[in-house]
Amino acid sequence: MADMPRVCGRFAPSPSGRMHAGNVLCALLAWLSVRAQGGHMVLRIEDLDPDRCTRAYAAQLEEDLHWLGLDWDEGGLSAGGDYLQSACTARYAEAFHALAARGLTYPCFCTRAALHAASAPHLSDGRVLYSGACRNLTASEVAARASVRRPAMRLRVPDEDVCFVDGVYGTVCENLAQETGDFVLRRADGVYAYQLAVVVDDGRMGVTEVVRGCDLLSSTARQLYLYRLLGLTPPHFTHIPLLCAPDGRRLSKRDRDLDLGCIRANCNAPEPFLGQLAFLAGLLDRPAPLSARELIPYYTRARLPRQNVVLSPKTYRALCNQT
Repeated sequence: MADMPRVCGRFAPSPSGRMHAGNVLCALLAWLSVRAQGGHMVLRIEDLDPDRCTRAYAAQLEEDLHWLGLDWDEGGLSAGGDYLQSACTARYAEAFHALAARGLTYPCFCTRAALHAASAPHLSDGRVLYSGACRNLTASEVAARASVRRPAMRLRVPDEDVCFVDGVYGTVCENLAQETGDFVLRRADGVYAYQLAVVVDDGRMGVTEVVRGCDLLSSTARQLYLYRLLGLTPPHFTHIPLLCAPDGRRLSKRDRDLDLGCIRANCNAPEPFLGQLAFLAGLLDRPAPLSARELIPYYTRARLPRQNVVLSPKTYRALCNQT
């Protein structure tokens, strides 16, 4: 019998601010899944957006991961190069031009205001379904508009369902044309889009599983379509519930909700915090101070909840180890 391929997982944070409890939950579960299977862990820094992402935040992120006891086998700032998206523009350009050469892309001159106009169809998660307004522009129309405004570049999608089996939500299907629409591969400012970059990166790094927040569930069909077009093998996806503040808001770096600065200022050690997160994720029957490595035997996808976790005020305080 042939050997089973090695499990390879990744944590791929965006260094746009201090990690919060929801980010840590994602990092913890991705790490536990890999370590429980004796797999290989990659740390990739997704710093595509030069206006929001900094090396200082990336360095702080790595220091926080070390404090939490979440290690990795390859990647990170010290590895540089392939593990920093900001250094991989040429790779994304190569993939983009391969798609463009097949006639699968087109320029889009729509403004953000036009895309979010009240008449545009909005999806349940707040995304706007692109109308295809620029899909069939003539060469002369493209030239005229390009003289005034630099376009984004979109990928043409077919009217078909893309289905996959998620580790938490089971079989998920999405019709690309009806529920996603043609999507952006390269922004008007020349920055390549997350959807393309993450597929190129996971494909070339041999990532076999992705554990991430359920806010990215709707991205999966688009990414699977790109895997197919680029001839890459997709990973298995597991989308975990989000941690929400007591008022129901999802935790946000912008709001500094339960960031690691708050938590580390009030916790002498990471074990009580990690035990609380493991309890919220369904891995423990009750909170218990355990290290990341001590939590490995408790990890199983079957125990992960399907609904987002709303933190009660009591739990909110407990995560910071406050009385």
